Amino acid sequence: MPNTRVYLELGKTWVFASALDWPGWCRRGKGEDAALEALVAYADRYARVVGGDFAAGRLEVVSRVPGSATTDFGAPGAPAPDDDQPLPAAESKRLGQLLQHCWTAFDEATHKASEQLRKGPRGGGRDKAAMVEHVMESERSYARTIGVKLPPGTPWTEQRAAVLGALGTRGATGAWPPRYAVRRLAWHVLDHAWELEDKSL
Repeated sequence: MPNTRVYLELGKTWVFASALDWPGWCRRGKGEDAALEALVAYADRYARVVGGDFAAGRLEVVSRVPGSATTDFGAPGAPAPDDDQPLPAAESKRLGQLLQHCWTAFDEATHKASEQLRKGPRGGGRDKAAMVEHVMESERSYARTIGVKLPPGTPWTEQRAAVLGALGTRGATGAWPPRYAVRRLAWHVLDHAWELEDKSL
């Protein structure tokens, strides 16, 4: 089984461990070891989302990058050193498929979740409708970082299709490299999918 390449984003409060080749498999902890342990702890849960060829090999930390205020707020915010490398068509297609798996996991979690959720520090006390709106609005904001401008009220299916189109056939242009954009989008939607599952009454 091949090693799983991971990079660490080092903040003052949080450290994020992100699997470079598996968008959405990204967890945080208070320090490097805690972040890596959290990543391992979520391997089976991630496998249920993406299925297929996923196998959690031994974690190999290939790079470390400095974090920012975003990191310490509780979200990954730094691309990996190699994210600017060209993205072959086959890999772009694979990453897009993984992102779609994460979207499906969120849609399924939304369908199953109760309207009211347990309150706590994660999500700022949002209930389901507010969380769904937050994820949709965030994705529209993220889309601008890859050169896609979508008006408010764009149906979610069209919004997602536009994102995939930018990452694929047209090639993303903007502040975020395509590899990082997929990881950030997948992390956000999957993190909230798991939150829906964990907080549903």
